[in-house]
Formats: sequence, C-alpha cells, structure tokens
Amino acid sequence: MRFTQPLVRLPIRFSADALAQEVSRLPLSSWVAHPSGFPGNNAVRLVTPGGQPTDRLEGEMAPTGELRACPYMMELMSELGGTWGRSRLMGLAPSAEVPLHVDSHYYWRTHLRIHIPVITNPGVEFTCGGETVHMTPGECWVFDSFRAHEVHNRGDAHRVHLVLDTVGGRKLWELVEQAQSGPAQEPRLFNPGDGSGAPLLFERVNSPRVMSPWELRCHLAFLAEEVRPHRRLDAVMRRLDKFAYEWGALWAAYSDSPEGVPAFQRLLEETGRDLAKLEGKTILLKNDLSLYHVLGRLVFEVAIAPVTQAPAPQPARPQAGGFVSVRPRVAS
Repeated sequence: MRFTQPLVRLPIRFSADALAQEVSRLPLSSWVAHPSGFPGNNAVRLVTPGGQPTDRLEGEMAPTGELRACPYMMELMSELGGTWGRSRLMGLAPSAEVPLHVDSHYYWRTHLRIHIPVITNPGVEFTCGGETVHMTPGECWVFDSFRAHEVHNRGDAHRVHLVLDTVGGRKLWELVEQAQSGPAQEPRLFNPGDGSGAPLLFERVNSPRVMSPWELRCHLAFLAEEVRPHRRLDAVMRRLDKFAYEWGALWAAYSDSPEGVPAFQRLLEETGRDLAKLEGKTILLKNDLSLYHVLGRLVFEVAIAPVTQAPAPQPARPQAGGFVSVRPRVAS
C-alpha cells in the first residue's frame, strides 16, 4: 500500500496505563543497547528469530519471554492483525535522538513499522517527510520510512514506544486505508480483554533463497516510480529490464534450487558490470538517495541468500570505479 502522507495515525488507540504497567514489571536486565549504537537508545526484544536474544532481521520469528510476560501487548498485536517480524520496546533517553535517515534496506521495503507510545513527554517529536508530530500515549502510528525521518527527545524523561514490525495483514491495511481516506476520526479505544483471543502470526519466511522474478520486477517498478529524471536513466532502465527478463528465464529453468545459484550469480555480476559502465551512479531518487545504492539494498544484496551473495551497486556516496562488494548487513 502506498502512503499518501508521511505520518499516519490509525483509527485505534490502546490503554497507555495498561501498557506502562507491563513495561514497569519487566526487569532492568531486559533492556539492551540499540544495535546501531545511537547514544541514549535502548530496547527490549519482543519478537526475534527463534525468540532468542538477537537483533537479527532474518529467520523464523517467535515471541521472547519478555513479550509472553505482557499479555495486553500480545492482545493488541492480535487485534491489529499483522504477521509479525522483529518487534521491540524502544527507549529514548532525555536529549537523545534517532538521527535523520532513510530506510533503504530490503527489510524496510517489505515491512511496515508501527509506533505506539507507552511513556512519553511533550518534548518528544517524530519528523518524517518534513512533517513533525508528537505522538501521545496509546496512539497508533505508521509512517513512510522511505522518506527522511528522525526522532528527538527534548524532554527531561525517558521515552518508551512499542515498536512493531510487520509485513501487514488485512485488518491492518484496512486501518491504514481508513486513516488515509476521508476526514480524521476519533480513534476507538481497545482495552485489555476486548480482544477475540486469536493467536498471533509470526514470520516464517522473510528473505528469499533466490528472489523470484515477480518480486524482482516489483522492486524495479517501485524504483522506476521513485527515480528522478536523468540523462542516463533510459539506458539504465533498459538494462534493468533486460536483467529482469534474463532472471525470469533462469527462474523457469532452476526456480530457487541450489544448482541454479551459479547462473544467477553470474547474471548479477554481469549486470553489475554493465550498470557501472552506463555511468548511472549520479541518478537520484526523490528521497535523494542514489538509485544504484537502493538497487543494491533492495535487489543485489538479497537476490541470492547471504551465503552466496553477489556484488551490489555502490553506496549512496559512490566512489570511482562502479560497483563495490556488499557490506555486512547491520540490524537497526
């Protein structure tokens, strides 16, 4: 689903008091440093691969002991109706921030992030796409992470948000559609005990062994809509179209079987060399990121499973010489 605005408040809210009580009962040992190392940022892991103490993005997801100790959180997740990926409680100390950035990783192209403030203060501001809001306790927000966004806690108290990552689900997308169509409405309150008791769904698959041609074309179409005019754009897009057709032909022969991996690998490498020769490294997207950088993050880095990754287009600030090796993935 496309966002028609950078920040969207959903027409549902939750009991901040009930959430705060669950947070207060968690031991201090549950709080860990933010994986990106931002000062003043910490988190409690709620959904992780295997329910284990890790910040990895990939793997079969399961609730941690901390989430199982918070029944209202699980109830509201069931009510939202998503299939859940990595999720956390995220803390932000006074004077701390999440610096301005754009989420260009494959994970963020395929996931939606939900923010539900639990403990906050008027000095906490969330900015996305040039719009700034203060999210009040219990509200439920989503945002367009492909636009530049940042968070600041200019207050004197620690902020805690329930942050849920999901590929979505019918009920959730209906809430987003309601919020984006027509006038704003007063969100309905979902209290503890209001739920149906439906079990939570967690991701089992969240990265391809070999990316299907249909998914690959979806990412290329998305980038084609986001790219700015450039003198080299037509040549680059023609080469990417050829790449997609060739990928589809290999898929028809091998699907995602291991025996086809060398052929897919060669195609990635050949396409990378051709794109470098086309000198499209200065082509930018509407969010000011390099097309080649985002193409790498969305396709080249993940088109084949990590054990057989191919070279990816260079980063947002390219160096001379075209494509460079894939950097290790960093959880955020």
